Amino acid sequence: MIFWIASYPKSGNTWLRALISSYYFSKEGFFKKEILKNIDQFPEKIHFSYFNYDPKDITGTTQFWIKAQEKINSDKKVKFFKTHNIFGEINKQPFTNKLNSIACIYIVRDPRNVITSLKNHYELSYDEAYDFITNEKKYIYDQHKLNDYSDFQFIGSWKTNFQSWKYQKEIPIKFIKYENLLNETFTTALGVVEFVNKILKNKKSVDKKKLENVVNSTSFERLKKEETIEGFSEAIISRQKDKKIPFFYLGPKNDWKKILDKKIQNQLNKVFMKNLKELLY
Repeated sequence: MIFWIASYPKSGNTWLRALISSYYFSKEGFFKKEILKNIDQFPEKIHFSYFNYDPKDITGTTQFWIKAQEKINSDKKVKFFKTHNIFGEINKQPFTNKLNSIACIYIVRDPRNVITSLKNHYELSYDEAYDFITNEKKYIYDQHKLNDYSDFQFIGSWKTNFQSWKYQKEIPIKFIKYENLLNETFTTALGVVEFVNKILKNKKSVDKKKLENVVNSTSFERLKKEETIEGFSEAIISRQKDKKIPFFYLGPKNDWKKILDKKIQNQLNKVFMKNLKELLY
């Protein structure tokens, strides 16, 4: 069964995976970047190697979402997977279902901070990033693979993405806010581990010393420093220069009140007004 770690892009998914993988896939809780390999992304091209589809068809892999998950689950073991995909259907094909998924942890982030990270990560202007985050038909894929949409993920808008997971009724979900993970890291991480243990029916008490090691070794400052020295696998190559765009960008310094253009602030406040109130942003 698949245990999802879901989010809209640039909302703290990688940090959350670092926390979870360090706790469950290391002896003492110390993060190493290799540990992230224990939580792969779905969907990716590798998951569809058994199926006949046209990689030039944007939604060609959607017909095999469920079959690919059945293949993943054939050994009857629980596995964590990252995704940015919505919980819903494309071309009447469901992304997942309760037969293949056991639970989800979803991390949401204030869109007024997400937009700055999107701007950096995808090399966009603020206007382009605004169009990205509000686009109900938005999808992403590996743009460095010419005429190959095998990594297609339908993400929708920021609003559609979080609501699709938060309000689905098929699988249990733990819904957390990036801001809580940032400001109350240990307490929020503790809640995550307790949720995972409950779902997995793990009756062992949380190893708080190990969790302290996890929190300390996955701080933004440490991850950014490690990327500077050793690089980071999820950083993408710039379209404008032959070098990678730093994955760990501003972190806690990404404060929309201080850095976000007023026009964009007002646009986001207007279009996401109900959602910002809903999430107490």
